[in-house]
Amino acid sequence: MKIDAFHGFTLAILLLFVGKGLVARSGILRRYSIPESLVGGLACALVVFLLYYGMGIVVSFDLEARDALLLYFFAAIGLSTDARTLRHGGRPLLILSGLAIGFMVLQNLAGMETARAFGLDPRAGLMVGSISLTGGVGTTLAWSDYFVETLGIAQAQELGLAANMIGLIAACTIGGPIASLLMRRHRLRASGDSALEIGTLHSDEQHARLDYYGLLLALLWLNFALMLGYGINALVARTAVTLPAFVGCLLAGILLRMAADWMRPSGRGRLWNWPSMQPGIALVSDMLGLFLTMALMGLRLWELQPVLAFITAAMLVQIALVIAFVLLIVFRAMGKDYQAAVVCAGFGGIALGSTATAIANMTAVTREHGAAREAFIVVPLVCGFVIDIANALVISLMAG
Repeated sequence: MKIDAFHGFTLAILLLFVGKGLVARSGILRRYSIPESLVGGLACALVVFLLYYGMGIVVSFDLEARDALLLYFFAAIGLSTDARTLRHGGRPLLILSGLAIGFMVLQNLAGMETARAFGLDPRAGLMVGSISLTGGVGTTLAWSDYFVETLGIAQAQELGLAANMIGLIAACTIGGPIASLLMRRHRLRASGDSALEIGTLHSDEQHARLDYYGLLLALLWLNFALMLGYGINALVARTAVTLPAFVGCLLAGILLRMAADWMRPSGRGRLWNWPSMQPGIALVSDMLGLFLTMALMGLRLWELQPVLAFITAAMLVQIALVIAFVLLIVFRAMGKDYQAAVVCAGFGGIALGSTATAIANMTAVTREHGAAREAFIVVPLVCGFVIDIANALVISLMAG
């Protein structure tokens, strides 16, 4: 059964409402900052799984809209970025970059040792390491042919995609609870700032005010950011550097915000009125939840069966490693404050899921406790500029 793009997008909206409703009614889900998109998307994935095993029906979705949603989201992050905050991101950016690179090596060593314990080629462990977990689906598909044809690892792609599916779910599940644990253990004071980068505080959700003119301006500038982002990506494509498409849109948003703030220091003008636009941009960027819901809707859980034992053992090791690394190293290195706790919520996404998962985890925390501006600058930049380049070098060295 093939569900087309329009119906898939409509279902994703419905599932996001389901997730929002369940989180709003569950103190436990809110206390541990479980993303609303995870609740709705995973519910759909389980229904699809039951249809496959119970009735032999294979349900697939045309999810082309999710990539466009991701670009809008990062354009909104860029437009929400005050350039003055970037000056404070230098040192945390370097620290988090170093931690992410170091963890890739640990991740790969853990995967290789687990593969060796199961009598497999140790290099097969790289497919359940930084290739699929830090790199995501794109990196998995990019490396699969090399592992199959050159290294002779027959199930490389299946291993990578299965690990990515489990990692995506695990990353969504552990991020919020980690931040909540750190806040309780260290008695951290939340910011309480309601001017969130994405969405609104849970307590304000039913009372958020939108200005019609401001919402139109928000959509206009988001489209400008996407147009400029496409141009930046086209220029980057002419070089030897390969970066994800969302990076160009993030940079475009930052550049447009810098130009607008320079031309209109007050933030108020006919075509640029930031106080009026900000709620609309926050609303549009909250559509990241739809992206993650759609990603989870498309999970084909039954494909894990052929490699279940090895994948289960490897992922238990990887998840435990992430939790220990975040609690013992990342939190301390990033400053042991509320910003650090929000970064820790996102680190699970960096190490196990994707950039979208990292931001979704941080969004869930900030909607409960208040804005964390530095975290929303540092994490996307690390994911966009550092991860892909460094991961390619690490994989090349460790694959021999």
